[in-house]
Amino acid sequence: MRIPYTGPLPPPIIIPRNANTPFGAICALQAFLSAPPSPRLQPPPRHGESKTVLLTGAGISVASGLADYRGTAGTYTLNKTYRPIYYNEFIDNHEARKRYWARSFLGWTNLHRARPNNGHWAVKQLGEMGLLRSVITQNVDSFHPMAHPDLPTLELHGYLRSLVCINCHNHLPRSDFQESLSTLNPTWAAFLAELLEVGALDTENPDERRRKGLKTNPDGDVDLPDAPYTTFRYPACPTCLANPPMLKDGSKSKVEVDNDGAWSSTSTAGILKPAVVMFGESIAAEVKTAAEEAIDQASRILVIGSSLATYSAWRLVKRAKERNMPIGILNLGGVRGEESFFAELQGENNGQRGVRCNERADTLLPQLVDTMRGIRSGPHVRDVKKGVSASFGRME
Repeated sequence: MRIPYTGPLPPPIIIPRNANTPFGAICALQAFLSAPPSPRLQPPPRHGESKTVLLTGAGISVASGLADYRGTAGTYTLNKTYRPIYYNEFIDNHEARKRYWARSFLGWTNLHRARPNNGHWAVKQLGEMGLLRSVITQNVDSFHPMAHPDLPTLELHGYLRSLVCINCHNHLPRSDFQESLSTLNPTWAAFLAELLEVGALDTENPDERRRKGLKTNPDGDVDLPDAPYTTFRYPACPTCLANPPMLKDGSKSKVEVDNDGAWSSTSTAGILKPAVVMFGESIAAEVKTAAEEAIDQASRILVIGSSLATYSAWRLVKRAKERNMPIGILNLGGVRGEESFFAELQGENNGQRGVRCNERADTLLPQLVDTMRGIRSGPHVRDVKKGVSASFGRME
């Protein structure tokens, strides 16, 4: 289940201690990704294969212009009263759905225009170098499959590019749904056009947004204080409208719309939701199993841009810890439970057995790619390796 952790996070631990600079962090990550499988790994990898599974969060997408939850300018950091909509609230409450879709309508255009950043492209390159087995992402922005379609990606919490009907389970492209929302809500559409024309949605700077009367939250949510959300309308599932499905009690559902095609509160089916795992909603069993298999098939895990504040992600790192997998974390700010992940990391370690860096993914990962390319190729590969080892020796 996707449940947010709202307690305080610990200050970041730096491991090894010379990873407190970008150069030191790059050296530590290079050692981490290049290390042979740990002899303590249970069960041991097949054929001695040494590959990493990535677990990414909102922090890797901040450089694409998207809001995050717990970064320095994150929603939970700046707005202590923020509360995302929960699954049961969305399913049970027509007014809650109006509010959700109105805010999502305003935020979709910029989310749809956003593109992968240097961090995502670096992940693609690390995959092409044979260092990665797969990616598990908590993000719903589709940037990972967009940047590296050939590197397996599991979208743990779903994706915003589609909607799914809670009754018939058919999918609908979000772009089509956005057009329907515009048709049903001409006043809101005109307001959105005005916001886009003046560039009010072009910045993720929280102070600038507040000056323009906007609050931007993760997953394309734009909050307008005192907005008339109750006037917003949304369409019914077209499949259910054409052929109302049977309900669990064996009766036939009723799907009704107004003269313009908006879903009517007299309906008993035909509700569309984003194809994401909402807070309080259970992750599909097949997705949960696939995530566990991704952990079990790798020899180490590297967390990028996540505070692991959501249990569904935290438990995967806990599973890796139980397998004695080396754990790496690249994240700005504290991470839930990080002290326990590195508690047994004693003795000599240059990053091979574990690494914790407090750096930006979009700047550090491309530099890491360049470093590893230099180590893996070129006429002076041995000299480069010696240089890295010497640097660690000087920095200890």
